[in-house]
Amino acid sequence: MVARRAYDEGCPATHALDLVGERWALLVVRELLFGPKRFTDLDDRLAGVSTSVLSQRLQELAGAGVLVRRKLPPPAGSWVYELTDWGHRLEPLIMALGQWGIQSPQFDCEAPVTPASMALALKGFANPARVENLTGLVELEFDGEVFHAFPEDGRLLVTGATGGHPDARIIASPGRLWPFLRGLAATSNNLRNNGIQTEGDRKTAVALLAAMGT
Repeated sequence: MVARRAYDEGCPATHALDLVGERWALLVVRELLFGPKRFTDLDDRLAGVSTSVLSQRLQELAGAGVLVRRKLPPPAGSWVYELTDWGHRLEPLIMALGQWGIQSPQFDCEAPVTPASMALALKGFANPARVENLTGLVELEFDGEVFHAFPEDGRLLVTGATGGHPDARIIASPGRLWPFLRGLAATSNNLRNNGIQTEGDRKTAVALLAAMGT
């Protein structure tokens, strides 16, 4: 493993960059925010990373206490990577970077986006005043990954799939949701025209996307 260079400053921000500032590190964290993943899952979602670099980042993040590697109980028995409680505290930072980055005139909303990235964007773009109009549980299926979105205390929460019966389901490639996060009206016609499939209570599905933006 190549030795890493540190900033060697007594500043908490630079120390944080020593821990998670390497290329791909924060994207590994982003992919684990909604639950544990196998190495192959991470390698599949982070399409531009080599397996050697991904292995190195995982080792570094584990050594820093950001994540752990553990074996799932039977019948799965797979080895997975999972954020520690301290690692989960990076979520507001990643969300803030997303809010800042989308304001760039160079941001390309046509570029590929992972399911976890879109799930995180939904949380970041939700308008609390509009979240009040969402009263049910929406299951989101993005390229085979499943999340649950629901209102709680005036905020939109998005979690990895848990128990509970959803009132509605949204099935789509994650990039199809960008127009709604950027101001497109959430109507049944617009959902259909953007290749978004819904099941269950359509009004609840529409209410979720209508909660986006200002």
